Amino acid sequence: MRRVSVVGAPGSGKTTFAARLATRLRAPHVELDAIFHQPNWGELPAEEFRRRVRDAIAGDTWVVDGNYSAVQDLVWASADTVVWLDLDRCTVMRALARRTIRRVARRERLWNDNRERWTNLVSLDPERSILAWSWTMHPTYRERYAAAMDDPAWADVDFVRLTTRRDVEAF
Repeated sequence: MRRVSVVGAPGSGKTTFAARLATRLRAPHVELDAIFHQPNWGELPAEEFRRRVRDAIAGDTWVVDGNYSAVQDLVWASADTVVWLDLDRCTVMRALARRTIRRVARRERLWNDNRERWTNLVSLDPERSILAWSWTMHPTYRERYAAAMDDPAWADVDFVRLTTRRDVEAF
């Protein structure tokens, strides 16, 4: 395991897991959110995003976390392992709500000086709320990664599916 992609629903613990794994593997940790999200929550144009990710994964070892379909082909074509944090929806939503409340209350700085907004706690619009996004996208991610595990296109990639916090810690 030298080039690892960590995927899963928002709130599943991808970034925390990937950072710990990168430390263990003595590999760079690449957080796709940090590349994609620009100041004032602007989005990096697709071609620039792909270029930056391509540069970030040019090395022999790395751990990438994120679900961006715009770069999944690049990351997975170079990955030897995909770790899928497939936690149940209730577990994910509890963790995501706690994280979002903490970030909002403490005004934590995220990527490129962005901060979570109070609307992330109350909006039902998935485009405006990470909570609504995670709730609505959870089944989509589950279908996407289950299909990928069986897809012959990814036969050279080892998939590791972790379904509980205990599995995640044991791994």
